Amino acid sequence: MPVPKRRHSKSRGRKRRTHWKLKISQWVECSHCHQLKLPHTVCPHCGFYKGKEIIVVNKKTE
Repeated sequence: MPVPKRRHSKSRGRKRRTHWKLKISQWVECSHCHQLKLPHTVCPHCGFYKGKEIIVVNKKTE
């Protein structure tokens, strides 16, 4: 089984890994309150998911 003959420097390994990036998550608009939220999750502003109220969100009173 082949093995490296010489050790690669830290900078060489880091240059190779520059493209290993996390993708930026895409935001979608909630169909109920029209706030931005992550896809496939309950809206943190109104508590709705797929047109149904999943959690009850208390409104802040000022």
